[in-house]
This record gives sequence, structure tokens and C-alpha cells, in this order.
Amino acid sequence: MSSLLSGREILVVDDEPLLRRQLARFLEKEGASVTSASTFEEGKNLFLDMSFDFAMCDVHLGDGLGLDLLEFASGVTVVIMTADGGWEVAVEAMKRGAADYVAKPFELQEIPLILARCEGAKRSDRSRQHRLKQENGGEGKDIFFGESLAGMKAQLDRVLAADRRLEGRLPPVLIGGETGTGKSTIAKWLHAKGPRKDKELVVVNCAALPENLAESELFGHEKGAFTDAKEARMGLFEAADGGTLFLDEIASLSLPLQAKVLVAVEEGKIRKVGGSREVEVDTRLIAAANLDLKELAAEGKFREDLYHRLNLLEVRIPPLRDRRADLPALVEYLLEGRAGRYRLDGPSVSKKGMRQLLGYDWPGNIRELSHELERAIILGDPDGLEFPALAGVSGAAMGNEEFGGATGEDWLDPVWEFPLEGFDLEEAIDRLVNKAIDQAGGNVSKAARFLGVQRDYIRYRQKKKK
Repeated sequence: MSSLLSGREILVVDDEPLLRRQLARFLEKEGASVTSASTFEEGKNLFLDMSFDFAMCDVHLGDGLGLDLLEFASGVTVVIMTADGGWEVAVEAMKRGAADYVAKPFELQEIPLILARCEGAKRSDRSRQHRLKQENGGEGKDIFFGESLAGMKAQLDRVLAADRRLEGRLPPVLIGGETGTGKSTIAKWLHAKGPRKDKELVVVNCAALPENLAESELFGHEKGAFTDAKEARMGLFEAADGGTLFLDEIASLSLPLQAKVLVAVEEGKIRKVGGSREVEVDTRLIAAANLDLKELAAEGKFREDLYHRLNLLEVRIPPLRDRRADLPALVEYLLEGRAGRYRLDGPSVSKKGMRQLLGYDWPGNIRELSHELERAIILGDPDGLEFPALAGVSGAAMGNEEFGGATGEDWLDPVWEFPLEGFDLEEAIDRLVNKAIDQAGGNVSKAARFLGVQRDYIRYRQKKKK
């Protein structure tokens, strides 16, 4: 049984009784529900009163032209049938909204292939409209991982390897991380590197969906399902059939809507708003959240069953403040992208500017860093970018520019270099000891714990200075 036609509603309008019966029997064997009409008037009334997925209409009917029925077939995929043939009929049919046309006589086995082609074109158009509306781009672009994300990159590579071994129904992926860490970039990269790279990628910001329209947007609706539903519409789950659907900020969806998402993931079926039948979809779901879904599930604010289903393959992106060792290389990577846009030849960050970047905690993560770099390129000196707006707002634990102002395991400023005249190591050790004592409020034992040494060592350093 064809997965495309199973459960679909199809209207056949033709004044030849034999062809109507043959088409109806064949399509019903394929799992479709078929309604027949023999006149223009009957077809018109059926289009106005009922919802259909497909319609097959003859050009010449006893009381009118089948092409004129296209005026009443809004939202329906219509294939025109004609015994006349000729490019004139085909061109006119397409101009007036037909999805395709077929010349009589035809083999019944051709019909599922024609309808599948029409459905694919409609799905691509729905996805393309959504992408233009959301202004999403950059799918397939290589991204900067850095040494600190080597483990995450290896995890993503294993997911891709498993995807290539599967023929369909790819498992969902959950991407976690703070706002601005690059969750959507990872989702696009995962799609572009996977076996569905030539299929549709549909990106949805769930937080931006109006609550009263979210279900219709994701799952589609039938004609007349609600006041403004003047025509049937395909949802984004169906638009991404065969490809990937990325739901960003999935925690923004209501609990009832989360239940429908779970059914779509587990069973590969959706039901449109106002619809009475299920539609099969093979959509790879990638979800992202900047909140802890496990905690939300424990609080009853996120469906626990959906969380466990999404948690099968979870990827977490660490915040930028925990990746300071990668920051100089990341800055260089981002500047390369901005250089072409602003027609600059290799903008660079000064040593002072790099200290300012390393000394900041980046609550907005990579998105904030990217904006700061772009602002500096526009307003500053591209040959030595600096970031005075970041001065004095560092949340670094050391809080002292002489030590680079960086937090984490590696507190040393990566851009610091030994002076050509030499370096006084003993003086540097004394400064570290004094810093520890000051931070410990004069408590030698506590200062020793800061430095990972014995109390006697600190007393030795103090005595030696005297």
C-alpha cells in the first residue's frame, strides 16, 4: 500500500463512468478515500463543501471546463486529465494552478507516481516559503569546533555514522546549551553532513509561534478547521517529510502540543487541525533548548515521556566562558567571515583587545562575541581592534589584568609573551603568593589551599622577602 495515498482524500471529476469507476477502484486499493463527480457543478460543490488532498479533473465536462474548477480548488493538489494533449492545455493548466497534467489514455499505475511528484513539489514550496519568512540561511557551512569541543564533535560524528546506516526514521537529537552558544548552527551542520542533506531542512523558533496558531503551523489544518481556515494547509512536519525539522526552544510548546510532537516522533504520524485521519511522515526531528528539560519535566512543565524520547541522543554545548582556550582561534575564525562582508583585508585584534575579550564572561556566548567583533570593525581600527565597552565588566575570578583576567583551568593570558629583556620568575611567584594571601584575608592556611602548597612554603616566601 502506498504510504502517500494511504488515508488520503481524492476527488475524481470526469464524465466517463468507466474511467471514474476504474480510478476509484485503483485508488481505493492504494488506501485512498475516493469521491466521484461527473459534472462541473458537482465538482464545484464538492470543492466548496469538502476537503481533499488531491483532485483529478477532466478538461471537458458536459456543463463546463475542468480548468475552471481550479478556481474553487484552493489548497488542493489538482492534476488535469485531457484526451486532447498538447502543450497548450498543459501550459494553461499550470498557469491556473494545476500541479500537473496527464494525457488520456494513461496507465493507472502512473497515478501514484504523478501524485507523489506533485506532493514533493508542494512540500518543497511550503518549506521554501517558511525559510524565506524566517530568513534562515547558511546550511552546510563548516563551523569552528576548537579543541574544547573535540568530545562533542566526536559525538556528532558517531550520530552521523549511525544515520548513514539507517534507511529512514532517524532518531531525534536534542541539543542543549545557553542562549547564543550556537545550537541552530549545530543543527544545520548535522543536517548538512547527514544522509538527508539533499532534502528539506525546516527551522522553527517555537517561542515565536503564536499559541493559538502553533498546532496549525506544525501539523497543518483542514479547510474550515477554524474561522480563518479558508483553505487546507500543509504543516511544517509534513513539509519536512524525508528531511529534517529543527524545533528551537521546544520548551516553549504547550503540554498538549508536546503530546502531538511525541506521536509524530514515535509513530511517524500526524493529524491536521480539524482532520479525522492520520498522515504518515518520515521527518527527522532535531530539538534545542536553553533550559534544563530534565528539571522542567520534574516540575511538570515539560512532558517527561517526550524528554526521555528526545534524550536518546543529547548534545550539550558548553558556554563560551568555559572555552576560553579556544577564544583566540574562534575570534580569528569569526573575523575571517566578517572580513569578506565588510571588504576588509584581514582585520585583527590588538593584544590589549584580546585581553579585554578574555577577561569577559560572555553571558550571550558566541552570538554576543560575534556582535562585539562586528561593532568593533565598524567603529574601531580594523588593524588593531579593541573593546573598551568590555573593560570593567569582567566576571573573572582573578579580576586582574596582569594575569590575563581569565577564569577556568588556564588563567594565563594566551596572548602574553615573555619580554625580550627577560622575566623575573621569583618576582612573579611573590606576586601570586601575595594575591592568594590578600584573597584569603590574611589566612595563611587558606592561601596555601588556593596555591596548592604547604603553609610552610608561604612562610618561606614571606621570610625570604625580608
